[in-house]
Amino acid sequence: MTNRIHDSFAKQALMATFGAKLTAVSPGKVEITAPILPLAHQQHGVGHAGLTFALADTAGGYAALTLMEETREVMTVEAKINLLAPARGDHLIARGEVLRAGRRLTVVRADVFAYENGAETCIAALQATMIAVDPA
Repeated sequence: MTNRIHDSFAKQALMATFGAKLTAVSPGKVEITAPILPLAHQQHGVGHAGLTFALADTAGGYAALTLMEETREVMTVEAKINLLAPARGDHLIARGEVLRAGRRLTVVRADVFAYENGAETCIAALQATMIAVDPA
């Protein structure tokens, strides 16, 4: 399972651009860590909401993929995110987990945490629906 997740993640050009790494993979759970690089800052000098959303969506999607059949891939059907605080600090960690896995649709959640001066702050909460699809 973990090789499949790592191989798929390695094809994510956006995650590579953000310097994101898979830091934990287990059935129904995935953790992704990424630095807050200057290329992902918004006009106030903090991480852009697009970075936060991309990490949360990806963590949730890969959490879903861990429970899908080996012959399937995953795509997002819908997602809702609450941005709770600015993305301040040196890096973000997105922790995705499956809330309910179905044969076709899987509901996930992902929380994103910012690390600044050794302190962890939850900056976003996402809930999404993922769909199992045939590989391209």
